[in-house]
Amino acid sequence: MSQKRADMWDRLGGEVDLLVIGGGITGCGVARDAARRGLSVVLCEMNDFAYGTSSRSSKLVHGGLRYLEHYEFSLVFEAVSERRILLDIAPHLVNPLGFLFPVYNDSARKLWFINAGMWLYDGLSLFRSPKLHTTLKPDEVREQEPALNCDDLSGAPLYYDCSTDDARLTLENALDAAKAGAVVASWAKVKSFVKDEQARVVGAMVEDQVSGAIKEVRAHAVVNCTGPWTDRTVAMSKALSSGPLLRPTKGVHIVVDRDKLPLTNAVVAQHPKDKRVLFGIPWGDRTYIGTTDTDYRGDPGDVAATLEDVDYLIEASAAYFPNHRLSRDDVIATWAGLRPLMAPIGSGSDIDESAVSREHQIIVGQDGLITIAGGKLTTYRRMAAEVVDNALKLLRLGNHKPKNLKACETAEEPLPGAVGWPEDDDHAAVAEQVQEASNGRLDDDVARHLANTYGMRGLELARRVAKDEALGARLVEGRPEVLVQVDWACEEELATRLVDVMVRRTQLFYRDHDQGLGAVPVVADRMAELLGWDDARKEAEVAGYQDEVRLSRAWREEVAAG
Repeated sequence: MSQKRADMWDRLGGEVDLLVIGGGITGCGVARDAARRGLSVVLCEMNDFAYGTSSRSSKLVHGGLRYLEHYEFSLVFEAVSERRILLDIAPHLVNPLGFLFPVYNDSARKLWFINAGMWLYDGLSLFRSPKLHTTLKPDEVREQEPALNCDDLSGAPLYYDCSTDDARLTLENALDAAKAGAVVASWAKVKSFVKDEQARVVGAMVEDQVSGAIKEVRAHAVVNCTGPWTDRTVAMSKALSSGPLLRPTKGVHIVVDRDKLPLTNAVVAQHPKDKRVLFGIPWGDRTYIGTTDTDYRGDPGDVAATLEDVDYLIEASAAYFPNHRLSRDDVIATWAGLRPLMAPIGSGSDIDESAVSREHQIIVGQDGLITIAGGKLTTYRRMAAEVVDNALKLLRLGNHKPKNLKACETAEEPLPGAVGWPEDDDHAAVAEQVQEASNGRLDDDVARHLANTYGMRGLELARRVAKDEALGARLVEGRPEVLVQVDWACEEELATRLVDVMVRRTQLFYRDHDQGLGAVPVVADRMAELLGWDDARKEAEVAGYQDEVRLSRAWREEVAAG
C-alpha cells in the first residue's frame, strides 16, 4: 500500500482510541505499539517525522557508559537491554561500532578504574554486547587509531555500542504504525485541545501546515510526545501550573571529511577545559564530533550551532588529534538539537547540565493528558510501551474499553526494512541482491547505500531502477544518493516538502560538501512532478530549504562579523 502524506491527511478526523501528538522517536514508537496492539490511532506531527531531537542526536544506540559515574545503574541496564532488541528488530539501521576510551597517565580516572567500569558495563548487558571489551596497550592503540594522540597513554579499553540513522529509525516506526492501521500525519499541527464538560482533553483541532485546512480529531486518550515542545503543549491545556517540566539542553555536532579526521572507531574524549564527554565518530566518508551540553531557553525551532559551539568542538578535537588539526573551514555541516530533559526539583535546579538525569517520566494530568518527557533514543521502545500501558489504564477507567487487544509485540516484530534481513547480518550480501534487482544498473557503492539505508526494501527501489534507468542517476556527482530515492520518499515514505527529502530521507544536508544545494533543482523538479506543485510552490520549497541551510551555517556569520 502506498504511503503518501496527502492520503494520511485525507484519512485524518473522526474518533479514535488514541491521539498521539509529536512525530519524534517516542511518538512514532507509541503509535506503532498502540496500533499493533489493536487500538485505532492518529499521530499528528507539526513538521516532518524526526524533525526535532530525533534527527539531531549523536546517532548512537548505546547503554550510556558515562551514566555509571552517576550511579544510574537501572538506566544503563534498561538501555543495554533495549540495544540488544534494536539490533534484532532493526539490524539494517543499528550497527555495532567500536568505542575507544583513551586513558592517559594524568587522567583523573586511572586505567584500572575505567577497566572495572567496562566489566560492570558488560555485566549489565548480561554479556550480550556486540563484543566484549578489550584493553589495548599504547602500541595497539597507535595501530588501531593512528590519528589519536598516544603520548603518555596508559592504554585504551575498546568496547562496543551501536550507531544508527536516528531519523530513519523514527520514520520506520511511523511506517510500521501506518501498516498496522494508524493514521500518521506529518505537517499537521495541533492548534488547540478539545475538552468535554469535565474539562478533560478529548481531542484536538489540527491544522494542515501545507494547505491551512483544519480538522477535528476526537480521541478517548491523548498523548503528548512533543519533546522540547512539551511545556508548550501542556500549556495549551492550562491544567498544570507548577512550572516547566523540562530543562532543555543543547547538543551540537560538526561534520568534516574523513580525510581531515580519519577514525576507525568512535573515540571517547573529554574536553580539555570542562571535562565533558564528547565523541569523534566515523560516518562513512565523513567524521562527526559532538556533542556540546548547554542550557537552552529559546524557541526549539530556532536552535542552531553558534561559533562558540563550533570552536568548542574544534578545541576538543585538537587536544586528542594534534596531527589532524581542524579549522573552521573544514566544517561541512552542523546540527543542533535539544535534549528534552526533566527539570530537577528544588535545590537540584542549579546542577550542571551534564548531570541532569536522562531518565524519563510519564505524567497524567488532571485533564487526562498523558505526557512523556526525558529519556533516550535507545530506550524509546520501552518508553512507548509504558505510555501505551498508561493509556490503556485510562481507557479502562472511562466508558471506552477496547476489546480483543494484543500484548505489546514491538520487541519481536522487525521494522519494515528488517523483514527478511539475513540472520548473519551480512550487509554485503543484501547489497549484492540490490545490485541484481537493478539488473546491474546500480554501481556497487549505490547498491550498498540502498541496502544500508532501506534494508530489504532497497530491493524495491532497485526494481524501479531496473524498469527506468533514469531513476539510477546520482543526485550529486561522486555520491551514492540517486533519483529513485526522491520517488520513494514521496510515494512510500510520507515526504511532502523539499526539506523532508534533503535533510531526513537522503541526509544530503549533512553529508554533501555543499549540503545538497547543487541537487536542489533536480530534486525540486522531480517532487513538483510527483506531487503536483506549481511554480510558486516549487520556488517556496527551494527557498525553505535554503533557509534551513542558512540556519545551519549561521555560525559562519559570526566569523565574518568578528
